[in-house]
Amino acid sequence: MKKSLLPLAMLGTIGTVGTVGSVGIAQAQTAVTVYGVVDSNVEFATNVKNASGGSDSRFAVNGGGLSGSRWGFRGTEDLGRGLTGLFVLESGIGVDTGSLQQGGRLFGRQAFVGLKSATYGQITFGRQYTSLDEALSNFSPAYYANTYEPVIAVVGPAFREDNTVKYVGTFGPVTVGAHWSFGTGAGFGTVGGATIGGAGEVPGQFRRDSGYGAQVSYFGEALSATVAYDQVNPGVTNGTAFLGTGTVRKATAAMGYAIGPAKIEAGYRWGRSTGPQQTLVRDDIYWAGVAYQATSALALTLEYYYQDFHSSTLPALRPPGNPWQLMFIADYNFSKRTDVYLTTAYAKNAGLALDTASIGFSNGYPLAPAKTNMLGVALGIRHKF
Repeated sequence: MKKSLLPLAMLGTIGTVGTVGSVGIAQAQTAVTVYGVVDSNVEFATNVKNASGGSDSRFAVNGGGLSGSRWGFRGTEDLGRGLTGLFVLESGIGVDTGSLQQGGRLFGRQAFVGLKSATYGQITFGRQYTSLDEALSNFSPAYYANTYEPVIAVVGPAFREDNTVKYVGTFGPVTVGAHWSFGTGAGFGTVGGATIGGAGEVPGQFRRDSGYGAQVSYFGEALSATVAYDQVNPGVTNGTAFLGTGTVRKATAAMGYAIGPAKIEAGYRWGRSTGPQQTLVRDDIYWAGVAYQATSALALTLEYYYQDFHSSTLPALRPPGNPWQLMFIADYNFSKRTDVYLTTAYAKNAGLALDTASIGFSNGYPLAPAKTNMLGVALGIRHKF
């Protein structure tokens, strides 16, 4: 349940604000909403690489299952003439430990401010989701489920970017969007002794750690579709020496079709990652799935992902075979705010969520040496406020 806060003590002056104009004083309506999700589960996973480099099963309590746990503030002010001022500050929470997520940032999920026009769309400045990530969020069968959904493999680790200017406009059934980041702040890990990624905004190095992208989406009564492109230009360093910039490109197309209580979705993502002088990874990912509302309370989801590796100049970045994953979710809603769920996935030639060295870093499911598959089962509860 969302709660609108109007007391003056909350985040400065919240309520009715007077604005002075050339013809007198106009009253602008303002509101701030506090919102959040708390999600946690108990999980069992097989063939996980242990501290000594061997293989073990793992039991764990996770701080997120269907959703990443978070809390935040969302504010708007009606400026008149169809114009609205807005902001979002959103913090990620590790419910299992009570820690801040996104590297310990206070508002690591989102932090931006902007203006919205009822006619022309909105423009925002700050830490935000990329255009490609936002587009595909509507075409992920599991809606970016925090456990097992291979979001990083599809959109890349830079799906949130710092220092970003972003535009989104909705015109009837069509939504368009574009963004530019002056310094993504994203890290892609270490390859061949070189560190890839950084904060950007370095004087005289405009391209270093910059990023940009765009999307066009269509939402009809039954049919929906999207196309999107994303590029990041991570800086490559070896110690203190700057070696140049790499290029990580991704392009995608996806469709959805609703039939009664079911929605079928499928998509394709093309990817190419290059260093200053070599191609690191060239891959494609395909997916298809169905979300079915079995009853008013029970939702079922089944999805399949397949990753096709074409080339890699570094053998360590290539898995033993093309990874694929099958995932199932049963979600039962006690109310609009509280639900319980069972989610399970089986991955082949990769860890769960298609975790391989090829995507730049581990997402928590490193596959043990000499193993070719991993099974995970999680039972959890989620509460929204």
